[in-house]
Amino acid sequence: MSTEIKSICCPNCGAPQPIDARECRYCNSPVIISTYKSVADMSLPLLNKYVGAYKKELQKDEDNPSAQKSMAFCYMKLKIYDKAIECFSKAIEEVFDEPDLYFYLAISLLRGKKAFLAPRKDIDQLEEYIQAALSLENKGIYYYFWAYVRYDHHYRKFYNMDPDYNALLQMASDAGVSEFDKSELFKILNVDRPECL
Repeated sequence: MSTEIKSICCPNCGAPQPIDARECRYCNSPVIISTYKSVADMSLPLLNKYVGAYKKELQKDEDNPSAQKSMAFCYMKLKIYDKAIECFSKAIEEVFDEPDLYFYLAISLLRGKKAFLAPRKDIDQLEEYIQAALSLENKGIYYYFWAYVRYDHHYRKFYNMDPDYNALLQMASDAGVSEFDKSELFKILNVDRPECL
């Protein structure tokens, strides 16, 4: 089992990179995608170039969590959510203690739609992933995302759940969620932010 890409060429310019490269030393592009922010402003041709590069890496080592995670973020940006879910899940099999993997996997389960429209089985699984992320790191944005799900899916459908979305909003505030993080979350979710949040 591998835990890191053994060798990789820059997905943007093709230059060979050292084993631990996160950014290309020639074109300064990300080599390994570790956050959604890295792909947020990428053009479609560049994203496709990155997907092609990671596919090559995964042909060499399909269990590589760094390549799986990088590919998952590209698929999220491309709105190919089923593929993103598959890649995040495979990355978690190899690296189970990285909270953001669970967080972004939970986001992907909404498939770019409002939580209100998601099937209950997806919501249940999503909440398990949020709780897994929170068990690893007490992060405000995790609580805030959970509050959104509890509001849009549970509260709006008149389900009584504990904690409710107001309690989760308070936990998010206590854990230090920022206004910037909130607005970025709804950009990633690709839905409008409810007024009560």
